[in-house]
Amino acid sequence: MPRIIEITVPETSQEGTEAMVAAWFKKLEDAVDAHEPLVELSTDKVNLEVPSPESGILVEILKKEGEEAKPGDVLARLEIGRDKSSGPEYDAPAKASASDAAPAPEAVAATQPPQQDSANRRRLSPAVRRLVRETNLDLASVRGSGRGGRITYRDAEAHLKGQSRTVPAMPARAGTSPSPSPGIDIGTARMIPHTPMRRSIARHMVESMLETAPHVTALFEVDMGAVVEHRNRHKGNFDRKGVALTFTSYFVSAAVSALQAVPEINSRWRDEGLEVYSDCNIGVAAAVDKGLVVPVIRQAQNLSLMGMARRLQEMTSRARAGKLNQSDLEGGTFTITNHGVSGSLLATPIINQPQSAILGIGKLQKRVVATEVDGNDSIQIRPMLYVTLTIDHRALDGFQANAFLCAFVDALHGWPS
Repeated sequence: MPRIIEITVPETSQEGTEAMVAAWFKKLEDAVDAHEPLVELSTDKVNLEVPSPESGILVEILKKEGEEAKPGDVLARLEIGRDKSSGPEYDAPAKASASDAAPAPEAVAATQPPQQDSANRRRLSPAVRRLVRETNLDLASVRGSGRGGRITYRDAEAHLKGQSRTVPAMPARAGTSPSPSPGIDIGTARMIPHTPMRRSIARHMVESMLETAPHVTALFEVDMGAVVEHRNRHKGNFDRKGVALTFTSYFVSAAVSALQAVPEINSRWRDEGLEVYSDCNIGVAAAVDKGLVVPVIRQAQNLSLMGMARRLQEMTSRARAGKLNQSDLEGGTFTITNHGVSGSLLATPIINQPQSAILGIGKLQKRVVATEVDGNDSIQIRPMLYVTLTIDHRALDGFQANAFLCAFVDALHGWPS
């Protein structure tokens, strides 16, 4: 007997997770195989495909593309057990001659105006549709790299970046000036729609900084001489094993030592008390095309420098390839953001709620410093960088912040050769 099953948004333990239906891979009355991707969801941090648990027929779609979907929401319904030989939708198509064969996707794109290609438009994600509306993008000139030739947001954005034309500025609303002041021309502009990731980052930062935690930042300076010497001596051995020995590996290891010295930093504020964690689950911010993700290195206190470098390399590669799972982003107790890799000397990062602190690493550069050698003052050129710790002042005070940074700096200064 045929029966109906529901396809729901997967449950997740990540607090504040939001999702949007990005694209349906099937339409009503399509046959779906077990474990075949049915719909793509765009979450705050990653895109994920929801597979069909069984083979069946898609008989109802409850969430359209662009609609928000919360964990547990019903996305669609499948009919299981229907005889596929019944009904006109399952009649085998007649064999086409060579002259009647369907043209390649590229040929269709080149000959069919996008205004008439309603089927293709239904397969576009909401972000791509907005980009088409706001930039007058000609879909026929864009080659899709998605499933079945579907045009992704990245395809459309890359195509626009390759064009030399600009989009006329949007007309001003009635009663407003089109420029900051009379006589000043601000030129043309192009609207880039916010992705779900960017909207999530914006909400998260505003909530953390303005609505949740009073932020206080402490600043220390690090002499990286011992670490640079160690890395130069051992980098070749790591390379032979296919592992990149990055400075971030040292930073995470030193952070573990500092968290163990000042465990209150590795915590979460609760109304009833401060929840202090025994495991150092350290998130390391990684820049991706659409924003920033923070994959978590779990139980970092159990990893050697080699293990830390290998884990970082794996997580960073997967983040930049867009292959992180939601579970990779969950469970962090402390965050490190190495903003120095892009040239920043100093920053005051915003806390990744609900954690109590975030460590910022500045650019490594050689600077002239006054130091003491054999009891005498000396002027030397040393590899230096600034580090900041931003804390939730509800949970922590400057004393703990300074104690953490002292332990962090000492771990780097005293790195064994």
